[in-house]
Amino acid sequence: MVVIRLARGGAKNRPFFNIVATDSRNARDGRFIERVGFYNPVAAEGEQKFRIASDRLTHWTSVGAQMSPTVARLVKQHAVRDAAPAA
Repeated sequence: MVVIRLARGGAKNRPFFNIVATDSRNARDGRFIERVGFYNPVAAEGEQKFRIASDRLTHWTSVGAQMSPTVARLVKQHAVRDAAPAA
């Protein structure tokens, strides 16, 4: 089964996560099919913290890929934040 999940990168105490579509049997940081976006939890002020290619996310979910709970939460959080009008 294809899953959309986080693959960890970065240095010690400086995590960086790629959001990837991969086979569920592959290792967390192992081989993947496609990189869909990234999440940088320790982004500095002014840097982009989260980015995802929504068209590719839609494609993978339409062909049966399941999002991990963490990716689903991040997508939901940032979709609400991006949809809110700037005050």
